Amino acid sequence: MRKETVVSAKTIEEAVAKAVEELGASCAEDIEYTVLEEPKKGLFGIGAVPAKISASYTVGGEYLALEFLKKLVADMELDLTVTLTDGDNDDKLINIDGENAGVLIGHHGDTLDSLQYLANLAANKKQEGVKREYVKITVDVEGYRAKREMTLRTLARRMADKVLKYKKSVMLEPMNPYERRIIHSEIQHIEGVSTNSIGSENNRKIVIYLEEKPCKKGKNEEFGAFSEEY
Repeated sequence: MRKETVVSAKTIEEAVAKAVEELGASCAEDIEYTVLEEPKKGLFGIGAVPAKISASYTVGGEYLALEFLKKLVADMELDLTVTLTDGDNDDKLINIDGENAGVLIGHHGDTLDSLQYLANLAANKKQEGVKREYVKITVDVEGYRAKREMTLRTLARRMADKVLKYKKSVMLEPMNPYERRIIHSEIQHIEGVSTNSIGSENNRKIVIYLEEKPCKKGKNEEFGAFSEEY
């Protein structure tokens, strides 16, 4: 999305600073501007003419995702706070907090994952004449993702103990790629068991099984367990 404005000030520098503030940019280097009129001092202040510039700013994709989610929440008539921050892995994190925010999570985060998918579409939608870098958006509700990760890691350890005790493989319920990676990662640190993913994309499950012999290639490498992509 491209935002534009026309501003006037005593000097061009002041006009640029004003445009940066109005457009919501971080600094002058982020905007493009054209000088429409040079400032003139006049005689004893009489006949002075302010500087006038036309400025534009291409909003980053994360702000498009933010506006999309804010509008969605408003359309659902939910009184929630939607905020944007930097994520942990060069991504942008959008947090949704407030009473009844849980309705946006769904069963095991299904609704939340759908919101995240739509937010990424909004952030990276191609627009004619606008060049914008790809941005990855992570959407979280009331800290759900951290809680879900802890639950999955606990599940992985519990199921691994079961495999080691009864010497039988265990198949987990279908999970999305992000959650499968968490299981794979946790099992990697448990001696004697390994993981593999089976099934189709929409019904892909993890099998935790007993390792009979050490794998020379490194744990899980043979099965491509860490080829999962979110």
